[in-house]
Amino acid sequence: MSETPSGERRTGLLNGFAAYGMWGLVPLFWPLLKPAGAAEILAHRMVWSLAFVIVALLFVRRWAWAGELLRQPRRLGLVVIAAAVITVNWGVYIWAVNSGHVVEASLGYFINPLVTIAMGVLLLKERLRPAQWAAVGTGLASVVVLTIGYGQPPWISLCLAFSFATYGLVKKKVNLGGVESLAAETAVQFLPALGYLLWLGAHGDATFATGGAGHAALLASTGLVTALPLVCFGAAAIRVPLSTLGLLQYLAPVFQFLLGVVYFHESMPAERWAGFALVWLALSLLTWDGLRAARRSARARAALLTASRAGAGSAVVERGAEAVPAAGSGAVEPQG
Repeated sequence: MSETPSGERRTGLLNGFAAYGMWGLVPLFWPLLKPAGAAEILAHRMVWSLAFVIVALLFVRRWAWAGELLRQPRRLGLVVIAAAVITVNWGVYIWAVNSGHVVEASLGYFINPLVTIAMGVLLLKERLRPAQWAAVGTGLASVVVLTIGYGQPPWISLCLAFSFATYGLVKKKVNLGGVESLAAETAVQFLPALGYLLWLGAHGDATFATGGAGHAALLASTGLVTALPLVCFGAAAIRVPLSTLGLLQYLAPVFQFLLGVVYFHESMPAERWAGFALVWLALSLLTWDGLRAARRSARARAALLTASRAGAGSAVVERGAEAVPAAGSGAVEPQG
């Protein structure tokens, strides 16, 4: 299998940095939408995201997936579940940022990989390597320490982590591309969101029409803020290895954490520093183990490729005094 050209890899890395950078800096955006409440912002995000992805799909002319999805009730049901779960995730995140809990929200995305692994064990009966068990155990210890520090469990972090891990699990089973998946999910969200906005308007509580043109434009741009990072992520995912994406994913919570501490000046007593230190230790273990497993897999594939070449080169067919190489003596791409 040919390697990705360096130019393509560079493009993929730039898109990866752009995607996770935008996700990391999005806490700067939600406060701009005040005085709109979290529920109104969420509803606008659903409505305008659908409008944006429809324009994107019209541009690239990708519609075949929609007909296939409508003919598969099980996948359609999973899309509805994904839409419900991501609604919870978006709503809690917007409320957390605009209520002064950016640091706790960032913790949710730090512990999300650990929750995903735990769900794999509990729901999919996956087997973990010792380092992964150590990472999960360290993550649990961090939650205990943070519970002591906050005086209660970090509910915002846990809600964000579990909702996003569930969303990832469901999306894996639906198996749709990023833009297509967002289109399907926001199509499910659209009517309830639009109905809520109309209800707000009827009661005189909507800020879209009363907050001025600039405020209305900002609310409409929630669709762009939602979809643009997904487009960049999709461009990165096809150009860089998954191990690289796995490392890039930590950029978003790192940026969010730094914004919470440095820009929003949220409190970080010693107990929270200790809890975050345990989370970062768990993620370091997880990353080290993932990179080691990736290197072993790469060595195994290289060994298989070498063996395949050697076997094909030595397999000859005797035709009288002439030896002819057997068919398939070229390079063999290892499978799996």
